[in-house]
Amino acid sequence: MSETKDNSLPPFATGAINLASARLGAKGIYATDEFFAPLDRMLADAPASFDPDLYDDNGKYMDGWESRRKRVPGHDFAIVRLAMPGRIFGFDVDTSYFTGNYPPHCSIEAAFIEDGDPTDATVVWTEILDKSALGPSAHHFFDNPDKGKVWTHLRLHIYPDGGIARLRVYGSAHFDWSKVGADEEIDLAYIFHGAKSLAWSDAHYGHPDKMLGPGRGLNMGDGWETKRRRGPGHDWAVIRLGHPGTIGRIIVDTAFFKGNFPDTCELLGAYLPDLGDSPSEADIAASESWRPILPRAKLQMDYIHEYGAGAIADVGPVTHVRYAMHPDGGTMRLRLYGRKA
Repeated sequence: MSETKDNSLPPFATGAINLASARLGAKGIYATDEFFAPLDRMLADAPASFDPDLYDDNGKYMDGWESRRKRVPGHDFAIVRLAMPGRIFGFDVDTSYFTGNYPPHCSIEAAFIEDGDPTDATVVWTEILDKSALGPSAHHFFDNPDKGKVWTHLRLHIYPDGGIARLRVYGSAHFDWSKVGADEEIDLAYIFHGAKSLAWSDAHYGHPDKMLGPGRGLNMGDGWETKRRRGPGHDWAVIRLGHPGTIGRIIVDTAFFKGNFPDTCELLGAYLPDLGDSPSEADIAASESWRPILPRAKLQMDYIHEYGAGAIADVGPVTHVRYAMHPDGGTMRLRLYGRKA
């Protein structure tokens, strides 16, 4: 375990997504107690915040999950449904701003449930983090040694009570590609299908992974947006597809981006099954010469742009793409429909 006052990430978070992201659909489904602060706050995507003057009917407003002081034997726990089934690489149990009210210890169990939520005592819970010490107002990073199993739910125990600002569960989405037919069209760049942004030029207003998320987006903050470029060049993101495949249809959605959409976009691709999740500077430089799939295309504000046969090149199977915005701006969603290779 490592403890840090900032949010610098450990190696297990490299190339990972937060399976406990509320934005992606994670949900707190049960807590023994949430008197001071509800469970769902613990899953918020934004970093925890603190307002010294903010109170509610039950006392000090805290940005996280907080139970009352326990006056009977036992301890508090909460059950979280992950945003998607996934393999877990590690955790961040964040006690930011909980200084005199943090739990001294926590542990975590996991379960895999094919459909629905745990409802009875027959659910098998497996401890994947044993009872571990926590400190005040800090990020606590814990590695998960068994990164191969797939889980859908977590049970977070706190001993005996107190508050957790954020729970981050770093891992990868699990999707059963064996159930996808050879001729079935599927979004190869969907985050629930295992796609992931590996490198990018800028993410000032929004991470490029947001482009790969569900739906059309909630607002301008739910897409990838870069800061205003004041010099030469353009912004780009390198994305690992959920499965090698051939791309036959592309959607670039600029929903909500009206005065800040890119002027043009383009898509390049390559078949690099051994590239890994941490491309080097040389790998990133080489991506500028990947094969063009979608040549520079003009974009409009707040619009779904669809490109199919005749607009995109058939370059064969690809494992990675480089999506570029010229010169900068925001893209709400990127959909790369194709067939698995």
